Amino acid sequence: MKRNIYTIVILSLVFSFFSCGEKKNETTESQIENSTIKDSRIQVTQAQFDQSKMTLANLEEKAFPNVVSVNGMIDVPPENRAVVNATMGGYIKTTPLLIGDKVRKGDILVTIENPEFVSMQQSYMEVNEQLTYLKAEYDRQVTMKAENITSQKSFLKAESDYKTGVAKHRGLEKQLSMLNISPSRIRSGYITSVVSIFAPISGSVTKVNVTKGTYVSPATSILEIIDNDHIHLELSVYEKDVMAIKKGQKIDFKIPEASSETYKAEVHLVGTSIESNRTIHVHGHLENESDNNFLVGMFVEAHIITSSISAKALPNESIIDVDGFSFVLVLDEKDDDIYYFNQIKVDVKENYNGYTVIENIADFEPYTKFLTKGAFNLLGE
Repeated sequence: MKRNIYTIVILSLVFSFFSCGEKKNETTESQIENSTIKDSRIQVTQAQFDQSKMTLANLEEKAFPNVVSVNGMIDVPPENRAVVNATMGGYIKTTPLLIGDKVRKGDILVTIENPEFVSMQQSYMEVNEQLTYLKAEYDRQVTMKAENITSQKSFLKAESDYKTGVAKHRGLEKQLSMLNISPSRIRSGYITSVVSIFAPISGSVTKVNVTKGTYVSPATSILEIIDNDHIHLELSVYEKDVMAIKKGQKIDFKIPEASSETYKAEVHLVGTSIESNRTIHVHGHLENESDNNFLVGMFVEAHIITSSISAKALPNESIIDVDGFSFVLVLDEKDDDIYYFNQIKVDVKENYNGYTVIENIADFEPYTKFLTKGAFNLLGE
């Protein structure tokens, strides 16, 4: 009997031992499992959060435009660009200007010398003197004809000679004016072999094609002046996008070779004919054009905003690309001074003005908190 009781006690102790061992094992496994769950998340202490200036935010409703991407250049209207030529051929006597010099309308640009200028002035003086005699003879014939003293033939000859002289006088006078030679100075006896060419507009000299002593003909381009006071965008839009472009639409554009800043403009005119390269010209007016030092000929990359949509979005810096996929960090919980984040894959669409559209918003609760600043430091590593 005693032996049986002893055996039962021993068996009870053995079972108790194994039972405790199993409970201990279960407890340990549970702790390991909980630790693994927490370790699979990204942990950030409050000190790290503050030091890296991290921020949390919800999805935001943002307006995203539908845009047409185009290229073009900075240009000026035709009336703000002038190519300077000589009315008559001659040799350049002085050319004091360099590319970049500022000129005002009426300033002397170059002077030209030609002996033919002297011959023209001489002819003008001769005709001017003859005109006095021809006028007097014509007046005399008119008086005599009224009194039936002269013949019709004499009257007609005097009339013809006078009117021919007037026509020649006016023609020479006009040619001299085009050469910037004053007829009144010639009538007072002043004759010159040098004429000046004046600036037709105010602006900057952009081309100088001659040097001192160069012979120029009327077809020769001596120099070019551009007035940058009013500049515009000249854009080329492909035929497939033309129907979406309307006057008044906003334009965002950049000068990629000079600045990363985005500037504003507006569609002012849309061309009415397709060019040989299947594009159409779109003319845009700049906002605050005087605040920027744009130069004619600068290449621009532009986006014409044709319409807009509203969508949920996150700041661009909150989305990290890893192996061709996009991820965000979502706050799972905060335990004391430790933040726990889950790395979640997201489907992204277009981005604009620093924000990116999130397409799979149904995967998130309405008040989900996203790490919007500092995610790169955690995922980028």
